[in-house]
Amino acid sequence: MSERLTGERKQLLRAAVIAQRKSLTANDWRVWSALIQGNVLRFPPYIRSASVALYSPIQNEVDTTTILDHALGASKIVYYPRIRESCVELLQVDSAEAFAIGHLGILEPIGERRLSAMEPLGLTMMVPGVVFDSRGNRLGRGTGWYDRLLQEIERKVISVGLAYEFQIVEEVPADSWDQRVDYVITERRVIDCAATRAQSSLAS
Repeated sequence: MSERLTGERKQLLRAAVIAQRKSLTANDWRVWSALIQGNVLRFPPYIRSASVALYSPIQNEVDTTTILDHALGASKIVYYPRIRESCVELLQVDSAEAFAIGHLGILEPIGERRLSAMEPLGLTMMVPGVVFDSRGNRLGRGTGWYDRLLQEIERKVISVGLAYEFQIVEEVPADSWDQRVDYVITERRVIDCAATRAQSSLAS
């Protein structure tokens, strides 16, 4: 499929699911976000991780506040993204108040301690997204920030997409530069994307 057609499919799919996500009631957003975060807190890779990267939600994305509180209480190192022009950097936060309004009105960390190339392995990153499939393909906000970030730190991260069940589709159109996630966690289940890809390969 040509890049133009893939791009058109992405735009249509992204717009449809964003519209559905924006239509969530405040109660649905709270309840489903709580269920998803509860699944994260029981997720073995998160439990084992010494450090975790979260995000500040926009447009009814899955909330991460409960994970933040738990991670800080469990003495995990916590990072949040800060956008700088065309790139994203991960900065450490040590409290729920360590944020200010940043790029595009998104809450960003105010600290200066960045995730470095020398950071030990064991980071679990929660990744926002608009659409996912069970193989880990992902449509994000359309800026490519997380694709570049995941590519940069791929060797040291377990990437976890947080999504509502209605954001899971049979197949997400993907380009060569798109980065997959390792897992997707919804209010109903944990999807092991690597296992799904392996099963698909055996079936073919």
